[in-house]
Amino acid sequence: MVPSAQPAATLQTTSTVVPTPAPLLTSPPITSSIVASSNSQPAASPSVVPVVLPRSPATAAVASKPVTHTAVPDTKPMPVKPVSAAAPPPVTSQPKHPGLGLTTDGNSLTAGEEEGGGDSSGWVGWIRGTVSTVGMRMAQKAKTSMDTMITTLDPQMKEFLHSGGDLDLVVASDKEVKVSPVREAFQHVFGKATVSGQAPAASSEVAQQPVGIENCLAAAEKRINSIRSSNSLPHPSLPVLAVENCIAQLTPDCWYDIGVLLLDDPYHDIIMQITTQSTPIPEEWVAEARARTPADYHASSSGLAVTIGQVAASKLLVHHGLWHEAWCGVSRREMLHTAARSLATLYRAKLPHQ
Repeated sequence: MVPSAQPAATLQTTSTVVPTPAPLLTSPPITSSIVASSNSQPAASPSVVPVVLPRSPATAAVASKPVTHTAVPDTKPMPVKPVSAAAPPPVTSQPKHPGLGLTTDGNSLTAGEEEGGGDSSGWVGWIRGTVSTVGMRMAQKAKTSMDTMITTLDPQMKEFLHSGGDLDLVVASDKEVKVSPVREAFQHVFGKATVSGQAPAASSEVAQQPVGIENCLAAAEKRINSIRSSNSLPHPSLPVLAVENCIAQLTPDCWYDIGVLLLDDPYHDIIMQITTQSTPIPEEWVAEARARTPADYHASSSGLAVTIGQVAASKLLVHHGLWHEAWCGVSRREMLHTAARSLATLYRAKLPHQ
């Protein structure tokens, strides 16, 4: 222990004593200073007495090894290695379009061709083609939207919007239920087509209700011949289409109502026919139509005097033109439109391509 007070004569000036390091030690000994003060008189300066603390064996063992100081990293920038020839060049321009710099056959363009540009290469050609395509789509969409708005406000304008073109067709009937679906079907296939209807002259040889497919085709053919013989066509070689419905017994005790469409085009020497979907009808309806047909009916060989639609209307309590939809869920207009669309597609395939 250090005494708390000493005589004034023995006061010493403050000093730090650094002992000589041991031969095996590379660091100075750990020291601590204790400041002594005198209670008798104020001291001029504190006295520091060096105290040497004993080292532990572990500390001595560690101190026996040389201490290596961690090097402070240099603040100078690290030298940059030169880029070898195999390294990729730096990006100095915007990426090119995949089609830029290539011809239509896949060969690369020269610098002059790439700068000048061609009709179908380079940024200019690519932008021109893109703008042209987008412009055409926008124009077509605007036209379709305008046509839809016009036909919604006035459904009768649909006939005039799609009229024209290279096809003129005459339907051998003045009934809208026959003319309208045929017109829409041909205009859908051909884009534009002029389809009109004309009523044929009444013939005593045609039954009101044809029975059998053959009699139905014969009745349709007579309608076409009646139109051509009337000299009412703008051109004698215009195609004429006739629509006729018949009943036929396709299987025993099973009767069906079938629509037949016959197309005659003498200019291209084309005669085509197609049938609508068959609608099953009860045998009782056929028996009633036969019972209401007079025995001396002039066209009894080809059919009946009472149509199956008249019998169905009395049974279903609907108009005779709406019995298909009331009976099977599909209207006659839909049946004719589907069949006429198929017929128009087949007819277009037979026409010579210009």
